[in-house]
Amino acid sequence: MSPSKPYNVLFLCTGNSCRSIMAEAIMNRVGAGKFRAYSAGSMPTGKVNAHALALLKKFNHDTSGFRSKPWDEFSRTTNPEAPELDFVFTVCDNAAGEVCPIWPGQPMSAHWGLPDPALATGNAAEIGLAFADTHRMLNNRIGIFINLPMASLDRLSLQKRLDEIGKAQNAPASTAS
Repeated sequence: MSPSKPYNVLFLCTGNSCRSIMAEAIMNRVGAGKFRAYSAGSMPTGKVNAHALALLKKFNHDTSGFRSKPWDEFSRTTNPEAPELDFVFTVCDNAAGEVCPIWPGQPMSAHWGLPDPALATGNAAEIGLAFADTHRMLNNRIGIFINLPMASLDRLSLQKRLDEIGKAQNAPASTAS
């Protein structure tokens, strides 16, 4: 894989309100120029989680363009203008088990499941910690992913690496967001 344009990456979750939005923000920052990220959900909530937005703003991400949207926007069967995708990652267990649309470009896919911070309970600090932990894990995985030697990996080797990244729990951060 050696594109002359950025790789298009789609992050999927059921509600497209927390994890997939955070992944989109992180990828667009740390992978700028090499990757272009999008996010969507199988059953979008219609709004981005306020805690996710607050955390992204805290890390100086531009949050003005984020919205909770259906994954149909990225399927060529419902949207002929959908970008051709190179990678599709599910970041929640529900979306990983659902039947996905046919994605343009025959992208490589992997499951990078993470606990849903929107389900966190407790005081404000405990909820904030759940969101920060999710952000950290996504940042770690995305940092590993963007540093893969894409041009020197065949499709099978790359798929193995994508699956391994999804199993990474506490890998050291390779980039800051």
